[in-house]
Amino acid sequence: MGADSCFHCGLPVPAGSNHSVRIDGAERAMCCPGCEAVAGAIVAGGLDNFYRYRDSSSERPDETSHQPDRWSAYDLPEVQQQYVRDWNAERKLASLLIGGISCAACVWLIEKHLGQLTGVEKVSVNASTQRAQICFDPAEIQPSRLFAELERIGYRPAPATASNSEGMIQREHRAALRRLGVAGLGTMQVMMFAIALYFGGSSGIDGEFERYLRWVSLIVATPVVFYAARPFFSAALRSLRARHLSMDVPVSLAIGLAYTASFYATVFDTGEVYFESISMFTFFLLLGRTVEMRARHRAGLASGGLAQLLPLTATRIDGADISNVPVAALAVGDRILLRPGDTVPADGEVIEGESGVDESLLSGEAALQQKVVGSTVYAGSVNGDSTLKVRITAAGQSTRLSAIERLVERAQLEKPQQVALADRVAGTFVGLVLLAALAAFAVWWQIDSARAFWVALSVLVVTCPCALSLATPAALASATLRLQQMGLLVASGNLLETLPRINRIVFDKTGTLTRGEPRILQIELLRDGWNTQRVKDVAAALESQTNHPLARAFRAWRGNLLARELKVHTGRGLEGVIDGVCYRFGRADFAIETEARIPLGEGQWLLLADSDGPVAWIALGDELRPSAGAAVAQLEGSALQVELLSGDQSAEVARLAGAAGIAQFRAGTSPEDKLAHLQQLQGGGQKVLMVGDGLNDVPVLSGADASVAMMSAADLAQSRADAILLNGDLTVLPRAIALAYKARQIVRQNLAWALGYNALALPLAVCGLVPPWAAAIGMSISSLIVVLNAMRLSRGEAGTTAAGEPMPAAGAPAEQNSWS
Repeated sequence: MGADSCFHCGLPVPAGSNHSVRIDGAERAMCCPGCEAVAGAIVAGGLDNFYRYRDSSSERPDETSHQPDRWSAYDLPEVQQQYVRDWNAERKLASLLIGGISCAACVWLIEKHLGQLTGVEKVSVNASTQRAQICFDPAEIQPSRLFAELERIGYRPAPATASNSEGMIQREHRAALRRLGVAGLGTMQVMMFAIALYFGGSSGIDGEFERYLRWVSLIVATPVVFYAARPFFSAALRSLRARHLSMDVPVSLAIGLAYTASFYATVFDTGEVYFESISMFTFFLLLGRTVEMRARHRAGLASGGLAQLLPLTATRIDGADISNVPVAALAVGDRILLRPGDTVPADGEVIEGESGVDESLLSGEAALQQKVVGSTVYAGSVNGDSTLKVRITAAGQSTRLSAIERLVERAQLEKPQQVALADRVAGTFVGLVLLAALAAFAVWWQIDSARAFWVALSVLVVTCPCALSLATPAALASATLRLQQMGLLVASGNLLETLPRINRIVFDKTGTLTRGEPRILQIELLRDGWNTQRVKDVAAALESQTNHPLARAFRAWRGNLLARELKVHTGRGLEGVIDGVCYRFGRADFAIETEARIPLGEGQWLLLADSDGPVAWIALGDELRPSAGAAVAQLEGSALQVELLSGDQSAEVARLAGAAGIAQFRAGTSPEDKLAHLQQLQGGGQKVLMVGDGLNDVPVLSGADASVAMMSAADLAQSRADAILLNGDLTVLPRAIALAYKARQIVRQNLAWALGYNALALPLAVCGLVPPWAAAIGMSISSLIVVLNAMRLSRGEAGTTAAGEPMPAAGAPAEQNSWS
């Protein structure tokens, strides 16, 4: 493309044109306002890679049509490749990030609004990850309309790319901390002034000093209302536009009216002020939301998924030339070079070489899969011990890795969305509070018009759903922090709501029930003068330069001896010279080239031999986690059903299931098989908790009612799980379920208190018996009681419910195992 050509469409740039867009750190010339608008939208959406990997210039926007809007660039086929994929022959699936989601009510609003659009088939929004999966008919609606509609109802949409996810996390984190800091500082300052006003009102205070304290309180509380509390007003406005009463509506009304009345009382030196109540209420709500947000961010839920599993570049062979090219530039028919340790960038066929390939993330099979000429390798797998030349047979969305990702998206669309109990209760409660305030105003206008506004305000303040809105988030925040202390990082706000309804737990094997790496199980010496330490040292020296998973078993003894002239015999073993002696280590027919009797016992038996014959047998195997047996026993002791589901084909599945005490197990299951089995269980009324760590577990992690990934899990598996087990202690799971039962009871207690307090205070306020200052104090005390009750979860003991009773038996009616 010449220097005088448009960077977007390639047409000549007219003389004197000053249209340009900054792309890849440089100003790029544009030929017209249309190209400038489209290119600017692409860059603003974080899709700069479009220009790096495109094969040809883009079409120039039609100048006879209307001026391109800010979202029109997302309709370009080249741009859609980065966030839209085929769902079936007629439908497509768009993955979007949506900024501004704060609660389950936002999820309801987005799904309802987009679901009413012609051409939209399904909408699934995850409040924790702030991601939306939208299935649509491209013949009836384009992605630009989806972006525009989301913006119209007050949200910030963007393509779900890795760069956009990281940017959204950083912006949300900084904004939340700023708002929380302003609310916290404002609350501390205004409370000091409020104490002086309260005590001064009862013991007498100079009028000038009282007016001074009110004006200072106004100045301190104003940033709290107009900056820190702004998310509540924005959410309330969205709800009203959608004709839905969410918790943010009365919260915003109470803050807004109390501030307005306090402002009026300060300016005209009459009535009461509520600046301390406004600031404290805002701070408590922001604190709960910030804790939930930090849990999401630390879990890394907004990760780029496939982008983290594939390399950025690949080594392409073009005749005699070898060059590094972006993976996105690979096409069917290209030849690539895979060195030991390289991640396979696309599906292909081996055309030269032999090597073992680690496909454990794709299939769950721990052992290396031997590849020879004609074998198929899959994107996302890792080449083992030798160099391969591969011809690409499928790239991009056509790979098996992408097929698994589509399974994930399908499971997410079919996964039921949970709505917070507080928002369900609030729909009716909010309407009643508003009607009560209006009725009180109308009645008192007839009785004493001077008191009408203050009585109505007292009704709003005393019945303001502060405690109701804090009831659920305060308990969930406290339980979330407690779980993190236990070693379980909660990544989804729905987890604690879902766990009490679980009646079946499904475990993966490799890396979940087991440690995920081979260990020496047994050594059987065959020659006098040798000991187990010498055997380990020799084996470690032979394995020191290989990427084979079995080599991890000897890491502790590497460096004790030095092996020379090392040779790898793919699928058979290794040989090398140590202290002048040639050793072989691997299969028996390789080590001694004759038949040998393999010892009886667990594990995979390998033979170490030298030129004089066999030296020792070494049994390698994956050890069961020490906590596995105890965790299974505790779960089954609570009448929960436990099952093992593994992609491993070996007999180790049966052995490890028996060792862990699991009676139900399945081996050799593909990702498709796992998801089908999960859906069969759910179709039979089971509520399933899935625990896994491999990429082959991702579809079931996404489709399960609740899911936990191990800390060592693949990034994509972690990003699709509801929680991450940080310390590998599986006994945390039964303790977490017990804590979820206790959290549910705490929520019920908080809701009962909040509703009971409002039912008692409302009649008194309507009758004019509660002055505004008493209403403010009552509201604050009510909120404080709810918060203190929720804090009991941080001291809870696992294993029993809040009442100290065992967890309900599996199969209990759903209405007994819900939050409502």
